[in-house]
Amino acid sequence: MNEKLFIRLQHMVPQQHLSRAAGWLASTNNPLIKNTFIRWFVKRYQVDMSLAVEENPLAYNCFNDFFTRALKPGVRPIDKAPDSIVCPADGAISQAGKIIDGRIFQAKGQDFTTLELLGGDEALAAEFADGSFATVYLSPRDYHRVHMPYSGKLRAMVSIPGELFSVNTVTAENVPRLFARNERAAAIFDTDIGPMAVVLVGAMIVAGIETVWDGQIAPFASRELATSLYPYQNIMLDKGDEMGRFKLGSTAVVLFAKDKIRWDEKFCAGMPTKMGEHMGKILTR
Repeated sequence: MNEKLFIRLQHMVPQQHLSRAAGWLASTNNPLIKNTFIRWFVKRYQVDMSLAVEENPLAYNCFNDFFTRALKPGVRPIDKAPDSIVCPADGAISQAGKIIDGRIFQAKGQDFTTLELLGGDEALAAEFADGSFATVYLSPRDYHRVHMPYSGKLRAMVSIPGELFSVNTVTAENVPRLFARNERAAAIFDTDIGPMAVVLVGAMIVAGIETVWDGQIAPFASRELATSLYPYQNIMLDKGDEMGRFKLGSTAVVLFAKDKIRWDEKFCAGMPTKMGEHMGKILTR
């Protein structure tokens, strides 16, 4: 499909209604519907079910359960170096680098502000001024749980309603401020190297976003729902622990403060990732 037409159609289609309909299909346990959907998906994306705890794709109660399937122990080892930052998810690097003048690079000619990404909280955005970011696109064929890049204590979660554009490469290159426009949830952690944010970004036909502390948090009630910040206490998660998951694929954006970490140079745009692998190194505590 022509790229301009693809982008135009995303502006025209009822994003929310389409995504909610996909959510219904993905959650139904009707055998005919869910088995047909799962069979098609496994064949289309060549899903390797040998990695899953339950290897039979049709044994799952619904498509969502299949899509967010658990992996066998040891399949995704967590890098144990005490100074390492690990990749939060299977997929591919969209971009990784420095936050410059409060802006995060999206794709050729496109960027957005940290302030926008985090829902307009100036004090929160200031904590990541001149810091580091990495954007990981979760590929459809792989594991779709998001894990902690580094150990931390959950301080707050910001729920931010928005649009639901696709988050593939074509859209990232052509839709201004894509990741700061889509529906998302920003989890803010305090770590021994300062603040860390893990932003779970929704997308078209994503049926939901979950966290381990609150269960399903998106889709939000409506596009008009105000941005909300929820404080938390006594929720500690170690590096490599699961922190959330997507029901159908999307993107995670990780933020660190200034001069705290350095990304491994091999993680450039398009680089495949596996959850738990060494992705960066701590510069200072």
